[in-house]
Amino acid sequence: MDTHKSSLNLSAGIASVLVATVLVALKIWALGSTSSLSVAASLADNALDLMMSLGGLMAILYAARPADEDHAFGHTSIEDLAALAQSLFILLSGAVIGWTAVHRLVSGAPSVLTGQSGGILVMCLSIALTLALVLWQRHVARRTGSRVVAADSLHYMTDLLPSLGAIAALWISGRFGVGHVDSVVALAAALMLAFGAIRIGKGAWDALMDRRADPELVAAIGAIARDWPGVRGYHDLKTRTAGSRVFVNIHIELDGEQSLRDAHAIGAGLRRKIIETWPECDVIVHKDVARET
Repeated sequence: MDTHKSSLNLSAGIASVLVATVLVALKIWALGSTSSLSVAASLADNALDLMMSLGGLMAILYAARPADEDHAFGHTSIEDLAALAQSLFILLSGAVIGWTAVHRLVSGAPSVLTGQSGGILVMCLSIALTLALVLWQRHVARRTGSRVVAADSLHYMTDLLPSLGAIAALWISGRFGVGHVDSVVALAAALMLAFGAIRIGKGAWDALMDRRADPELVAAIGAIARDWPGVRGYHDLKTRTAGSRVFVNIHIELDGEQSLRDAHAIGAGLRRKIIETWPECDVIVHKDVARET
């Protein structure tokens, strides 16, 4: 990756950390002022954001390091290790918030919320900062193709619903004095956190266990190889993922009578085409003699 793209990715990572830090600080204040569970759910989500942003920033820096003697396939697996740890944190946070919300609902004691106006102001500011960050991250992802930045942007987009729910709970409490809606919103947010944790954790686990890449990607690579000039067939197309990288191994069948130079040119051309189409791919092409028919 060139210096300009690396700088863009780094700027997105730093912006993500700064925004998450500001949001956590604001919502700690809002939670202390309102005692709102829905604000607590949003705070937990932003605390997760801060962890993910820090992990993403470290992943951008560490994963960009070239392969070395000890890490011949690069350093991108750190992204999966960080995601697995983050998913466990999400599950724990969701469980605590969900249990507290259920306890309040079952007990029948209404939630007493205070300082609703200040809490709503904080949540509105949170939404504005989140939208600004997402717009910048999407711009960077389009320019650089970074899956780390794109994934972080997608995660911040999912934060908007808990924030809107917290605003609704605070407004209804202040307007109508209905406190139970706060627990309902918090429970819904806890369920969202749990589902997000399972999704993130599964993706990280699959990558660490060398699960194959997306079947559509595998099929598309196979189609390119099948139709590539000079290739009479292919076999043993194998893939695995590590963080934002996809490692591809493919055996192509060539005319055994052609020169080594020509055979190399066919394999190199196919490899370049795959990488140009999917820059996240690391491709090894093996050349075999086609069987006589």
